[in-house]
Amino acid sequence: MSSLQEFLNNNPIDNITKEVPISERLKDDKGNLLLFKIKGMTGDEFEDLRKKSTKTDLRKGKRSVAFDNKTFNEQMVINHTIEPDFKSAASIEALKCTSPSQYLNKVLLAGEIIELSNQIQTLSGFELDLSELVEEAKN
Repeated sequence: MSSLQEFLNNNPIDNITKEVPISERLKDDKGNLLLFKIKGMTGDEFEDLRKKSTKTDLRKGKRSVAFDNKTFNEQMVINHTIEPDFKSAASIEALKCTSPSQYLNKVLLAGEIIELSNQIQTLSGFELDLSELVEEAKN
């Protein structure tokens, strides 16, 4: 067996996690940056999320395709952040929200959501700009 094959067999991708800072705003009472624990996306998870974020519309015989970046980033963050848990029913209820998406947007700034999304993408092996993949998916 080759050393690459052996490495791959010993290092499956289903449990890749990392703790990352995303904003200077998020500090504990001692001034230390608070870290988010994220997990990487598999190819199937990425493809499923990409499909769910791509909308096709047929009007007057014309087909248009639109990619919803907001939905893509929000769902990536909600489903690939381990700590904090953006799907926590207690947290959602405590802030009088009705969904994980609404909760996420109530506790993080827009740029923090994007930064967390970028960190998840990097952990998932995306070194290039995902907008290229989005454009390719639309075509």
